[in-house]
Amino acid sequence: MADRRLQVFHTVARLLSFTKAAESLHMTQPAVTFQVRQLEEHFNTRLFDRTHNRISLTEAGEVVYRYADQIFELYSQMENAIRDITGDIRGVVTIGASTTIAEYMLPSLLGDFKSKYQDVAIHLKVSNSEGIVAMVENNIIDLGVVESPVSNKNLVVEACREDNLVAILPQGHPLASAEKVSFKELLQYPFICREEGSGTREVIMDYINRFDACDMHMKVAMELGSPEAVKGAVEAGMGVSVMSESTIQKELKLGSLIAIPLDPPLKRPFLFVHQKQKFRLRVMEELLEFARGYCQVKNGKK
Repeated sequence: MADRRLQVFHTVARLLSFTKAAESLHMTQPAVTFQVRQLEEHFNTRLFDRTHNRISLTEAGEVVYRYADQIFELYSQMENAIRDITGDIRGVVTIGASTTIAEYMLPSLLGDFKSKYQDVAIHLKVSNSEGIVAMVENNIIDLGVVESPVSNKNLVVEACREDNLVAILPQGHPLASAEKVSFKELLQYPFICREEGSGTREVIMDYINRFDACDMHMKVAMELGSPEAVKGAVEAGMGVSVMSESTIQKELKLGSLIAIPLDPPLKRPFLFVHQKQKFRLRVMEELLEFARGYCQVKNGKK
């Protein structure tokens, strides 16, 4: 219903980037540029200053952006009010998740949600925790689910469920028969790490720094970009690692990996993160509520 030119302009103005706006709107960059130019022709004035590969709003652009903000806020209120009356849940929601969560938690959650709300289209973007938070900050995604602390105080952060991390070893490893293992013992062996920016890696480093660990030196054998790659390297005897217990259930059943509890235990929350918006689409509210209920059930099973 709202003017498409105004929607595109508002996204570019919010992100101050034609490239990021195109990604957020699932459009090509030339199409975004065309829509903005049409709006500029409508008002017969420039809305952006373009200098040195950077853009900024002109005085007229600031005015249009301020009114566009109010228009879309009212539009969102109207949509939500009507759907509260009709009970109709439809639309598009874009979720971002860190690799561990996207591979091992979200498939069943989103599958159950789609079964209940078949008219909802869900777009999923996968990155490490650092990348997902950046997508939320830039409004590329509606909701992020991450596995490490979020430092941006301007975002809403809500705990979803607790995750337990364990040491993983190949069959025949010297520590394989231990009932539990300290990190100091674990770090005597080559360690398979996730990449920089990974929530799992950040949580592990925070865990080490909590203790008097000046003599703990991690012998990083490899840095890998996914849980599957880490598991494969450990199975091949290339080192040891620490991973979410929920990611290794198949390997434990097959006997290809051994999991040993850490001493002291290492737990972390999975976190929902989103913008502080006064009004959101009804489908976003419904997804959040559904995910909260899902996480409560999963926590109750532990």
